[in-house]
Amino acid sequence: MNRYLRFALVLLCGPALADRQSFPPADQAERDPSLAAFRDDLLAKVQARDLDAVIAAACSDIDLSENSAGGPEAFRALLTTGVETQNEVPSDASETEPNALWDALADTLTQPGYFDEQGEFWMPHQWQITLPADLNPKFAFFVTGENVSLRQAGAQSSPVVGLISHEVVLVPSFQPTLDYQSVFLTDGTPGHMHKDYLWPMNGYRAAFVKSDTGDWQLCSFVTGD
Repeated sequence: MNRYLRFALVLLCGPALADRQSFPPADQAERDPSLAAFRDDLLAKVQARDLDAVIAAACSDIDLSENSAGGPEAFRALLTTGVETQNEVPSDASETEPNALWDALADTLTQPGYFDEQGEFWMPHQWQITLPADLNPKFAFFVTGENVSLRQAGAQSSPVVGLISHEVVLVPSFQPTLDYQSVFLTDGTPGHMHKDYLWPMNGYRAAFVKSDTGDWQLCSFVTGD
């Protein structure tokens, strides 16, 4: 995959990081009606938790992570147990982890996507933004909404200091238990933003690839660097 957009960010080290830029979503799925139909059909199967149908829609070598051989059986295990092989045990033995993965897959499939130079279709669209090598991507988050409130403090009652649309922001210490996260805009402006509008730049993404027979397949569902 060629992540072709360049975005000049540096790791938080001063009052100004870079000029602010907005990356409005533009879903390119409409360019190929067969792809749009495949995505809608797969999303319905995911929402119905139809495991066999979802596995049938996957590539024979579906990519799941850098440390996995991938493949349909590993994908089945991942959606069933939360790990990629039936011999592993989730570290927290959480029964909700597979549900969280199903939800993450469904959420990813609803995101606008784009075609890369190889003709693969990737979601979400912000995955095409290339961060500089000296920025740890775990600090970078994409604001998925339009006119999202940037608040002075971490509370809904706090004054709004700005409205942010489709920008990359830095979150030095993401706290999953807190609704409002401390963020920095790329021009150094500090504030707080609701976590529901923050998508990790190294978060979940998925890719569709057309097979030799002309059928679309789910060939990647990964997270991390």
